[in-house]
Amino acid sequence: MTETTVGIGGAAESTDMVLNIGPQHPSTHGVLRLRLVLDGERIVSAEPVVGYMHRGAEKLFEARDYRQIVMLANRHDWLSAFSNELGVVMAVERMLGMEVPERAVWMRTLLAELNRVLNHLMFLGSYPLELGGITPIFHAFREREELQAVMEEISGGRMHYMFNRVGGLKEDLPAGWLGRARAAVAVVRTRMDVYDKLVHGNEIFRGRTRGVGVLSAEAVHAYGVSGPIARASGVDFDLRRDEPYLAYGELQDVLKVVTRTEGDCLARFECLLEQTHNALDLAVACLDRMADLPPGPVNQRLPKVLKAPEGATYAWTENPLGINGYYLVSKGEKTPYRLKLRSASFNNIQALAVLLPGQLVADMVAILGSLFFVVGDIDK
Repeated sequence: MTETTVGIGGAAESTDMVLNIGPQHPSTHGVLRLRLVLDGERIVSAEPVVGYMHRGAEKLFEARDYRQIVMLANRHDWLSAFSNELGVVMAVERMLGMEVPERAVWMRTLLAELNRVLNHLMFLGSYPLELGGITPIFHAFREREELQAVMEEISGGRMHYMFNRVGGLKEDLPAGWLGRARAAVAVVRTRMDVYDKLVHGNEIFRGRTRGVGVLSAEAVHAYGVSGPIARASGVDFDLRRDEPYLAYGELQDVLKVVTRTEGDCLARFECLLEQTHNALDLAVACLDRMADLPPGPVNQRLPKVLKAPEGATYAWTENPLGINGYYLVSKGEKTPYRLKLRSASFNNIQALAVLLPGQLVADMVAILGSLFFVVGDIDK
């Protein structure tokens, strides 16, 4: 016979409590669940519980041909749809040994950087919102709308652009589009001081984020963390510079890899903010280069039934939230035999297991928001 003592009153203060945050909590960016073990107000351990949005995209890839999988690929990180498409078509093009026209290469680079700005603006606005500052989110949506308008004009979509094709892009630019894109970028650049001063310069914001949720470089390597979060911890790695693809090899004088050494919430926000400034600079450089390009094709002519040769390849891109990898295996059919997706948010969110223990519950939302993840990108 075993006696069980139940703590009541003062004794209960030393009893660990299990607290579930989510999966419907507003601060988890969607259906993410955190299982926390608390000792009073301090977190003892944390376990991210993922999979509530899993729709089996990797299995669906196997039942779609190489034209159709682009639609599946652009949906997991709904803030980075163009970049998601890009990785898949690059993998297929590598399997086919296909060369993409120069005009399409520069267009892809331009649109990828505009998509990066759209992604970052959402987090630059929503992160202060989670800490109690409502004003920046209205500015973020206003700036996003400027760029959404030109992205919608060129592709017809506001979130899921479906503009990449194997061998290039869907179609050429509309007449006068380069000028309208340049004007939109110029407007957004003039408004970026909202985030530099109103948010980054706010003493309450800095007090809530400085020294909170420090992620070490060792943890970054252990968990495979990438993107602005890894660079905020001093890991100086960016595929656009270290393994250039598209036109990034010719943009090295404009490309700036932003790093910090502190590894806290403030450093992650600073990396995201400076990277947004740099993405706008890269977009201007692409617009300048495209103005000098002669007219030409933007895609390759493809057979009616597109089949990749038997073999395997791995393509990876520097997505807005980190490294996205696509491991493609082909058996010579019109559908992939296997397409494994390595999404940035899936690895990044695992770091919560080492970030949250020892922190106060009050700082949990600040740490969670600073990881800049999309739940669809975690669950695939």
